[in-house]
Amino acid sequence: MKDLLVVWDERELLLKGIEATVEIVSISAILAFLLGLFLFGILILKIRYVSPAVKVMIDLMRAVPFMLLCYLIYYGLPSVGLVMGNIEAGILALTIYNAAYVAELLRGTWAAFPPETIEAGQAFGFYGWRLVARIIAPPVILDSIPMLGNQMIQVIKDSAFLMIIAVQELTYAANEIQATYYVPFASLLAAVLFYWLLCLAVEQAVGGMLRVAERRR
Repeated sequence: MKDLLVVWDERELLLKGIEATVEIVSISAILAFLLGLFLFGILILKIRYVSPAVKVMIDLMRAVPFMLLCYLIYYGLPSVGLVMGNIEAGILALTIYNAAYVAELLRGTWAAFPPETIEAGQAFGFYGWRLVARIIAPPVILDSIPMLGNQMIQVIKDSAFLMIIAVQELTYAANEIQATYYVPFASLLAAVLFYWLLCLAVEQAVGGMLRVAERRR
């Protein structure tokens, strides 16, 4: 009980960590979706040389541990003249890492669609990026909403690793409390509960989007 009171007394630190987490996750998730959608378009358009290179990049991102990517961006890029703040580096890492997964899950969803979809679009004069934007992307995104929600939750969980580059998000705040007052269980339990609430909010949002999508089908 005493440990919980200590965490309560330091609630402002936790709230600042939650605020930073929500901000970073929101920006990263939006950018990851947009970049992933763009990469998906390149994959299905089968652009010579470009599409194979994108596929290799996606496979590479999916094979690299996220923590290693954070280190590479924040500590490695300055050696080649690219210096950025820890928050910017964290957002960049979250964006490119999760964009690879978004592109792949969209591609997997598209693989289940009949090939006649493209033929019908082309019959109406849609080619290239117009075909992707008007014919392919809308139904693929609708069918991918549950998986995109899961990926959003993954972004939330990945954000905890940003403490290794001193981003003062939720895990960083909880670790600061436990290091100062030595209340590891109470402080980390509080962080777990807040992460759970964030993930629950995403689940509720996904459920609402699915209901809207079903009404518009």
